[in-house]
Amino acid sequence: MRSATRAGGAVSSTALTSTALRSTALTSTALTTALAGGLVAVLAACTPGAGPTSAAVGGGGGAGPGAGASAVASPSASPVAPVPRPSATPTAPAAATAGAVATPRPPAGTAVVAPDDAVAAAVATSAALFATAPVVVLAPVEDLRAQVRAARAAVALGVPLLLTAGAAAGPVVAAEVDRLGARVVLHVGAAPAVPDAPDAPDAPDVRDVVAPADDAALADLLGRALPAVADGVAGDGSPAAVLAVTDAVAAASPAGTAPAPSPAPVPGAGAGPARDAAEALLRRTRPGPPAGTGLVVVDGGTPSPAAAASARAAGLPVAVVAGADVAAADAVVRVAASAGAPLAPDAPVLAVGAFADPGTLAWQVRAASTGVQLPGGGQRVLPGRHLVALYGTPGAPALGLLGEQGLEATLQRAREVAAPYDALTDAPVVPTLEIIATVASAGPGDGDYSSELDPAVLAPWVDAAGAAGAYVLLDLQPGRDDFLTQARAYEDLLRRPWVGLALDPEWRLAPDELPLQQIGSVGVDEVEAVRAWLVDLVRREALPQKLLVLHQFRASMVQGRERLTTTRPEVAVLVHVDGQGNQPAKAGTWAALRRDAPPGLLWGWKNFLDEDTPVLTPEQTWAVQPTPDLVTYQ
Repeated sequence: MRSATRAGGAVSSTALTSTALRSTALTSTALTTALAGGLVAVLAACTPGAGPTSAAVGGGGGAGPGAGASAVASPSASPVAPVPRPSATPTAPAAATAGAVATPRPPAGTAVVAPDDAVAAAVATSAALFATAPVVVLAPVEDLRAQVRAARAAVALGVPLLLTAGAAAGPVVAAEVDRLGARVVLHVGAAPAVPDAPDAPDAPDVRDVVAPADDAALADLLGRALPAVADGVAGDGSPAAVLAVTDAVAAASPAGTAPAPSPAPVPGAGAGPARDAAEALLRRTRPGPPAGTGLVVVDGGTPSPAAAASARAAGLPVAVVAGADVAAADAVVRVAASAGAPLAPDAPVLAVGAFADPGTLAWQVRAASTGVQLPGGGQRVLPGRHLVALYGTPGAPALGLLGEQGLEATLQRAREVAAPYDALTDAPVVPTLEIIATVASAGPGDGDYSSELDPAVLAPWVDAAGAAGAYVLLDLQPGRDDFLTQARAYEDLLRRPWVGLALDPEWRLAPDELPLQQIGSVGVDEVEAVRAWLVDLVRREALPQKLLVLHQFRASMVQGRERLTTTRPEVAVLVHVDGQGNQPAKAGTWAALRRDAPPGLLWGWKNFLDEDTPVLTPEQTWAVQPTPDLVTYQ
């Protein structure tokens, strides 16, 4: 049974209670939410005849998805059985309900809601963030302006905002209204009535109330001021307009709404117990306690602000991220501002849109919440910028340009070497220091033929580079030691967001080998161990992506390179082609090392000032194809 009222006047029964809305053509494939065991479950397809498909969540290599992470698949995922209402206890009459509030809840771990359309996204967000709600706000998906008004009402009441498409509210929406235990559906715009849920024909009566067109009258109906949303943001439904609307809704605050002094009747409304009961419930409905801690991240490309509205209604902060790219510079600013402080490792996160798998997303959002920006902006080293580096060791002129002058002069020289590349690309060009931290030694030293610089000696160089907007690579020449053991010795420096790692297999020796008597080599398993360790470090410390450089000028220097993992976003992997001599020979080395390389590798080029004939100019270096991601001067 359903009843309909319009605040301020009568409403046509055919508009809201047509038996066509209960047609068997609206058979639901499935909707539900499974909320036990820390999972937010699947929203299945509601289109008649839609066939199920599986939704993939990626991973592999290095650290897997974080603990407590869960995925909410698209509506085309395999259907699951509907969940009944939270309680079979009869609901009290609406007029007798005092201080009605929804029951928001935080996301379960980290969850990604990736439905195919705005209607499904709104339902999935409601399912993830609300256990119950006395009222649901409904707006047509085709009317962005109505959604703005509906969002303001939902945030003011602290209840979910759902959407309808076409002339009927489908069974997925009906099932969610029933699951929430809603007694009133507030229609904003030309939203149709919600049919009885197919799986709950005996559910308590739900009243449909049509919102008045005037904002003042709507606020009076709710007994509560509407949150302010910037005028003129609704636009024409274009992606830019949707982004502006979602931004505005994400900033709306129920704390900024004030209740009316008393539940006075709505002016112009006719008499009637059903209408009076529904409107009384609307006036008594208030935001409940915030849904704990956590953050909701919404893809700015989603076609509706409904998810952001439901999140704000649940009392959670919202970050709107363009293109679902959490590592972009603007996204880092937005996430950090919305979070207010770096998120704890177990902070719940709900993402709505085409985001990464939950484990990856948990790391990305935690890292972004720190507000740290890498040199050049954002939290992705490569691709998207180019690094131009000086190579060497502080205080050792014989080992490269970096050691030919003091710290401040080195930073100035790095800027001067990088400057000509600025005119060759629209991407940021970042001055970089590649510091040899462990130097291959002719003598055994402590037995490994490698001299390790004290991290405390390197720290002033590393910190000054970061303060100057430069990136740093710590280069390892391990001798008879292994790369992972040496990398661990510099973990404190590698915790700095702007510090990456470079491995030089030329100086990786077998137990019976000596420096300069052969070209060293390393097996890919040792490289993979370093890469996996870096992935774990990045995740554990909520760091931005790190760069791992692999120096190479012969194929034999990295054995099994085809098995190198290049797909983990925590660590970008780059092969630095170190060939020297005449340019045809260097071009041949470049081509040979690129042959049969695993996909996803990045590439670096080295200009040797004394050995190359001739040394390429910046313009000639930029003509190398593909354009190098890293250019080093030695």
